[in-house]
Amino acid sequence: MLKHLPLVALAAAMLSACEDTETEVIAIPVTEEVEVQVPVEVEVPERVPLSMTIAHVNDHHSNLDEIGGFGALTFDVGGGEEVDFNYGSFPRVVSKIKDIRNDKDNVLKLHAGDAITGDLYYIAFDGEADADMMNLVCFDAFALGNHEFDDGDAGLANFLGFLADGFCNTPVLGANVQTDASSPIAGLFQASTIKEIGGQEVGIVGLVAAQKTKNSSNPDETTVFEDEATAAQREIDALTAAGVDKIVLLTHIGYDNDLALASTLTGVDVIVGGDSHTLLGADFETLGGLNPQGDYPTITQDAAGNTVCVVQAFQFSAVVGELDVEFDEDGNVTACSGTPHLLLSDEIDPASFMSATTFVEANDSLSFVSPDPEAAVLLELFDSQVDAEFSEVIGAATEDLCFERVPGQGRSSLVGCEPEVTIVNGGDVPQLVAQVYREIVRDLDGNTADISIQNSGGVRTDLPEGDLTLGDAFNLLPFDNTMVILTMTGAEVAAVIEEAVADGFGSSGAYPYASGLRWDADLNQPAGSRMTNFEVRALGETDWTAIDPAATYTVVTNSFAAAGGDGYDTFETVSDDGRAFDTQTRYVDPFVDFLEINGTISKPPVDSFSTRSFVPEVTAG
Repeated sequence: MLKHLPLVALAAAMLSACEDTETEVIAIPVTEEVEVQVPVEVEVPERVPLSMTIAHVNDHHSNLDEIGGFGALTFDVGGGEEVDFNYGSFPRVVSKIKDIRNDKDNVLKLHAGDAITGDLYYIAFDGEADADMMNLVCFDAFALGNHEFDDGDAGLANFLGFLADGFCNTPVLGANVQTDASSPIAGLFQASTIKEIGGQEVGIVGLVAAQKTKNSSNPDETTVFEDEATAAQREIDALTAAGVDKIVLLTHIGYDNDLALASTLTGVDVIVGGDSHTLLGADFETLGGLNPQGDYPTITQDAAGNTVCVVQAFQFSAVVGELDVEFDEDGNVTACSGTPHLLLSDEIDPASFMSATTFVEANDSLSFVSPDPEAAVLLELFDSQVDAEFSEVIGAATEDLCFERVPGQGRSSLVGCEPEVTIVNGGDVPQLVAQVYREIVRDLDGNTADISIQNSGGVRTDLPEGDLTLGDAFNLLPFDNTMVILTMTGAEVAAVIEEAVADGFGSSGAYPYASGLRWDADLNQPAGSRMTNFEVRALGETDWTAIDPAATYTVVTNSFAAAGGDGYDTFETVSDDGRAFDTQTRYVDPFVDFLEINGTISKPPVDSFSTRSFVPEVTAG
């Protein structure tokens, strides 16, 4: 530290310093000031243990309303009595996080990505509704998810603009995201942030799934995604060098990938994840309709053998995670524990209220949560506009239709759509969507395609029996894709289907569904041989025949897949060769047209399913 001293004082200081020597001191009378470096004692913060709580969510995907009706959870509350519970909603998220803040000291509030796309609130408001809700929480950090890039860098910049309009100044994190100066999101995110918790610094590093985001979303060509482990370790090392010894990774790469990543890194303490929509918590194993994938928290180790606590909080504003972490004076995790709170509505049948209340109180992971009043009023303003625009009934489902991606994956929430059912041929809903595209979408000459191919990730929901509204259609097919017709050889068609299951599913949403085309799938076979016995069937015909590799077929798909999304590289090659025609028809429109023409939809006949047989990959252990 620099001090300003008159030179007469300087001379006195010199005299004092030299009083035990024979050096002659000459006084120099001046009035100017000079700068002299004087040692100043620096106060070093005491190294003490830290107790910290992390309140976290992920993958709310513009799902701001509570989930009820056919989507309600049915629990046996005792004595064989079953009660339906509505659950979730972002106003309940706001309320629960406020409760945690009030009950605990040293609370860190985190969102692990995929805030937008997937519901009418995004279609209607481009992320404004999500940003306004998030700004009622004031998250300490938000990690970019892959779906934040669905509408390109410009769409993401639009959402981040809404988020910045609030007073929270939430740091947006993406350590492995790299843009050039021309990108609309340049300067709108950072690799990491440091938050002071309990008088100590906690570093937070954001990560997004690199391959999945590039292949399954729509980032600008100039936006690239670095290997997750490389970016994470670099940022951890930088924070550690700056004296930060408590590191949280805020990731959007999936639960299994979080566990694998932890083992390759040194210096990470906690991973708060998203992307795989994973429900964690042993308490949920005893509750019907829920399928937890591991413990909350899941405790693992980094490359140096130090404890790492890994958590995730399900999906769709349904769960708020509450993780308690204990650090010693050296910044090492000594313990972690916590609760994933499933947010329940207490508006239930009065006749069952007492037994339902007893049941909820006996399960730590279940919470009756009242919506935050301010958030509820704000959501109602958005909701009234959504209802007016999307409430028109356009048809009906004659029976429950199962949503599934990979056969047997367990994505559906409907009774009768369990993995042991869908593993045979896959999901009804993506199969129906593929069928609709082949029957409705036409080229300039009015011809339908020979084959339709749909990546399952472009389809998003179950379709319960009953009326279907325009809003249901947009929830089912929420992206801004258009329909594209391509001219391809039979060999190219087979190549595309094989590409969809390459690399161990960079995205499970790449799994293909088709109409007019079927195959056998065995994921244990080597690459290039997993999808076999391709057969085709003309529209309106009953007989299947082997595909001709040299013959020419017209294929309809969505513009995302046609551009090579989800790893459909041959589609991109065909498009680049000039053998593609973009109809400019939104991919939701054929589904709406089909319902308005036919009135109802039902399960496809078994022999029309594109996956004729399916053998899942058998993993070691």
